[in-house]
Parts: sequence; C-alpha cells; structure tokens
Amino acid sequence: MHEFRNVLIRLRAGDRDREIARLGLMGRVKVAQFRVLALSMGWLEPSAALPDVPTFAQSLAPKPKRAASTVSKAQPWREAVTRWMAAGVEGKAIHAALVREHQFQGSYSSVYRLMQDIAQELPRTDLTVRLSFKPGEAAQVDFGAGPFLMHPDGQMRRTWAFVMTLCHSRHQYLEFVWDQTVATWLGCHRRAFEWFNGVPERVIIDNAKCAIIKACRFDPQVQRSYAECAEGYDFKIDPCPPHDPQKKGIVESGVKYVKGNFLATREFRDLAELNAQAKTWVLHEAGLRTHGTTRQQPLALFALEQPFLKPLPAQVPDLGVWHPVTPHRDCHVKFEHVMYSAPFALVGKALWLRANDGCVALYEGYVLVATHPRGQRKGQRVTTPDHLPPQAQWFFGRDRQWLDEQASEVGPHCQQVIDWLLSDKIVERLRAAQGVIGLTKTYGHSRLEAACHRAMAHGSPYYRTVKTILSTNADQLPMPQTSTDAVYTKTRFARDAASLFADPDARTHSHTNSHTHPHHPQQDLLH
Repeated sequence: MHEFRNVLIRLRAGDRDREIARLGLMGRVKVAQFRVLALSMGWLEPSAALPDVPTFAQSLAPKPKRAASTVSKAQPWREAVTRWMAAGVEGKAIHAALVREHQFQGSYSSVYRLMQDIAQELPRTDLTVRLSFKPGEAAQVDFGAGPFLMHPDGQMRRTWAFVMTLCHSRHQYLEFVWDQTVATWLGCHRRAFEWFNGVPERVIIDNAKCAIIKACRFDPQVQRSYAECAEGYDFKIDPCPPHDPQKKGIVESGVKYVKGNFLATREFRDLAELNAQAKTWVLHEAGLRTHGTTRQQPLALFALEQPFLKPLPAQVPDLGVWHPVTPHRDCHVKFEHVMYSAPFALVGKALWLRANDGCVALYEGYVLVATHPRGQRKGQRVTTPDHLPPQAQWFFGRDRQWLDEQASEVGPHCQQVIDWLLSDKIVERLRAAQGVIGLTKTYGHSRLEAACHRAMAHGSPYYRTVKTILSTNADQLPMPQTSTDAVYTKTRFARDAASLFADPDARTHSHTNSHTHPHHPQQDLLH
C-alpha cells in the first residue's frame, strides 16, 4: 500500500496525473481513478490526516460481482434461514418450512446455495486442537477391518486388526484376530503390553461392547472383565465420549495407515502368515518411517519412551471373562456351548460366571459357589454330583459299582443275587438290584443275607422273592435239607443255586420258564 500512500502525498501537493505517472509510481489512468477515490473519501483536504494501511486496504478492495443467476430465490427469507441454521435445522427441513409457511416456489438447490452463503458468515464450530502426550502417558486402542481369510471351520471370514499405538512415540502393536469378543480383547492387551515391555498410565478406547457396557460422557460403565484387567496391569481406562472419535485420532490414523500401506499390496494364505508379516512390517517399515506429525522415527522415539512405561507385573494377571448366567432347572449353566453344573438351591437365581484358560467358576455376588475345569468340546456336560438335588444324587449314586460294594458288605449270597440280576442279558435289572440292597434299611444285613441264601437255594433270585421271604419271616426258618421239605411242597424248582450258576444254559432256561409259565415262582412259596 506504500505506492498509494506516496501518490496521495503527491496529489495533496498539487502534482498532476502526468507528472506522477512520469515518476513511475503509477499509471496515468490508475492515478486518475485513485484521484476520484481520494476526493470522495476527503483525503485531498489539506487538514485531513493521512489514512492508515487498513483503511487503504478496505477502500481499495475490489467489490465482488455476482451473477444474477447465482443469487438464491430464497434470499428474501435469509434471516429466517439463518435463524434455523443456528438452531441446527437441516436443509431439507428448511426447504419444507419455506414451502409450507411462505409458499416458496424454488427448489432445494436454491435453499442449499443460500445456506452455503450464510455458512461463510457464521462463526466456525468445527475447530480442533491437537492433543500432546508425555512419554508413557497414554496409548490408544481401536479395531479395524482386515482381509477375508479361510477360517479353520472351512468358511471365508473377515479378520479384524487390533491396533494399540503409544501416543508419544507412535510405535504400535498390530495383531489380526477372528472376532472382537471379550476374551480376544483381553488377550490382545496382554500381548501388546508384552510387545512394549511396559504398560502406559492410561488406555484411550472407544465404546466397544467388549470394553464398555454402557457408553456415557460422564459415567461410563466398564465391562467387569476389562476392569479386572486394568487392575491387574495397573492402568486406567479412558473411554472417549460417545460420537467423539477425534479423542483417539492417533490410533484412527494408525488404522488407516495399516489399511493403506500394509494391507493394500500384500496377499496372505492364513492368519498365522498375516500376523507374521504384520510384525515384520511394524518393525522394519512402519517403525522406521519418518512420522508425518512427530517428524521422527517411531522406533527411535520409543527407545526414549520405553523407560517411562510402567513395568509389567511380576505375576501375569489371571484374565478371566465374566458373564451373567442363570442356572436352568437341570442345575446347569451354558457357556460357549458347554454345560456346567451349579448347586440345585441356586436354580433360577442370577449368578456370575468367570472363565479363564483353565477353569470356569460360578459366583453368587462375590461368593464362590462352584468351580469346574474348562470344557474342551461343544455339547460337553461338566457336572459335580453334589450340585444335583438329593433324589438325583440317590439315582446316579447307586450305580453298578456301588451295588457291588454294598452287596459285598452284606454277604456272599447277597453278592450272588446282585451278580445274577446285573448279568441278565435280556432285561436291565438295575432297579431290582437297587431294591434288594434297599431292603437293608428295613431288615438289616443279616436278615437280607439269609433271605438271599434262601432265594438262591430255590433258584429264584428276584427282588419279589427276597422281599416275600423277609416279609413272611421265612428267612428265620431253618434251611430245608431237600427240595421236598414240607415248607416247600409247592415249589416248582428242582435245581439248586450251585447248579444254576454252574450251567449258563440252565440259567437261561430257568429265566425263560419264569416268563412263560402263568404263575411266578415266588407265588408258590410259603402257602
């Protein structure tokens, strides 16, 4: 603006346009135009002060010319449109309001042009400030979509890139996984901290379900498993406010860099090869590049940042996954398609299930109520017998082994009856054997042994025979010497127990006859 100031001084001194042009300060036509402006502004008055630079700039600025065709038809309602825009009303709604309330005949494009013109006059609201972080202060975490690969189940599935970036050095940990479950989330954190050989003071995340149960700007609810991880590794969880991903822009840029630089030009056979190439890329390419923001290599800055990270805990934390469960009426809860038993008294109540790599534990509030080894296959049932109701424990506890043990305690003849019942090749006589052993509660061991002896002596080792002998006190009578004794005149059995067990065919024949005759053997006893 100094040439206009010099020309103004010459004009106020009385120099003519040609003289000023001859000095080379400005062309004659331009001097004449400036003289007209100076006269209109009163700058040529001897008593007027010389204008300053901003006044010169404002006066000499060219007036923009706009074609009439670019002027919006909605210009008469500019004030109303400005008010609506300040209130956050969208363009389609503004156009509809103009048509409804002011009988506007123009198109939406005319309203859009007016809104663009008004937006240049309104104050900017999308301003931002770049965050800076001290060494070891924070890391940012995010998931990004990876390539499709063949899953072990034989189907093509998408992979997901887990990226953790240290905010100061921009050094990152990159791992591709099949899902975004809580167990995967926790495992990636463990391997990332081991990769950095340290833990940052806080981890900045978004509101993924594997980390945050309920997103909130002021009071977010952290997933119980992730809170346990943060306590074990001694870091703070810093979730971003909802709909505000700019708070973790460092890792957002890192995910874009992975997609555009690493994934764009490579091919992978499987997940193992993908992760192997990813680690090589981080160490030999991404870590050695000159970062666009820091203007330094991430690995070089990481060498300075690493001492500021918190040391890893002496004992690796037990990272368990927590799930709310409710025991079904069969006294089991379901986790990853495996059934685990819970005490029958807790059926229908809300419990917490905690699963790690080796075991599954059930809690009622903070009280441990059950522990099981981790199931290895889908559909498996892991059951503790004490968790079942008493009647079920009674049913499952009286198996063949238990019957054999109880019969051996009663005596050899009872053992023979139980063995004969359990060795039947046609009918399952487990309940009959349980019934025979159950008679000890009423009659005791000695009487049951005597009744079994008498039943075997007449080749009728059945539950009904043993019970009839006991109920009629026949076990207390002396044993007959022959099968024709008066006490057994109506019996149809001529073989004794020894011959019955010595000849398997005879046993089968006797068993068959017991079903083909219209009268049961024990009906002919003790008339």
